[in-house]
Amino acid sequence: MCKGRAGTPGKIAGAAEKGNDSSLLRCVFRLRYHGPTPACFSMSKESKFKQQQMRVRIAAAAARMMAEDGLDDFALAKRKAARQLGAEDTQALPKNEEIEAELRAYQSLYQGEEQRERINYLRECALEAMRLLEQFRPYLAGAVLKGTAGRYSDIDLQLFTDDGKAVELFLLNRNIAYDVSDHRHFAGDQARAVPVLKLDWQGVPVNVAIYTLKEERSTLKTTLAGRPIERAGIQAVAQLLSHGGN
Repeated sequence: MCKGRAGTPGKIAGAAEKGNDSSLLRCVFRLRYHGPTPACFSMSKESKFKQQQMRVRIAAAAARMMAEDGLDDFALAKRKAARQLGAEDTQALPKNEEIEAELRAYQSLYQGEEQRERINYLRECALEAMRLLEQFRPYLAGAVLKGTAGRYSDIDLQLFTDDGKAVELFLLNRNIAYDVSDHRHFAGDQARAVPVLKLDWQGVPVNVAIYTLKEERSTLKTTLAGRPIERAGIQAVAQLLSHGGN
């Protein structure tokens, strides 16, 4: 006779009789031995409702941090917002798309004219940098392209060349200082370390990611399950500016 879990029902029933977390334990007991009851279903619905409420609150708090404090990392923003709200349940964390929707709403409501001026200025800076780097097939990506860049946001550029050292030499010959780091990106389903040059362009931080020419035709993502990185070339960015960002 198997005795491995023989004491479990007695422990649950005993705990319920003593009133230790009785509502939850009663539901567990009934589900196991008598089937679901309306009370257990109502508890599940209430739990889901509270979880959804917390998702909305976290998304709104994360969006506010990104808009006001200059955070540009969705994962960091949602973790900070969750801690601020006392939500450690990772199931309550919103998706990046939910935060982005809240970010757009917050910027439209509280930073309307300021946001339009900021995006226009950052795109002008990006276009100037792209024209300087034209021989390396530059594209604009990230929050400046999407129009969600917050205060203190960086400009994200992508270059496509099989000679990354030529980019560095190009910058050195023009006395443009930069720092080098590696970020993991995905081209299709293949992950690799992509060199990123961080430089200053007229007081605005610019991140220049260097990809191979072959990767220009690939779907690029920051995570395997993430959305493809949107990008726009010189002509597309110029058109955005000429049409007021629409």
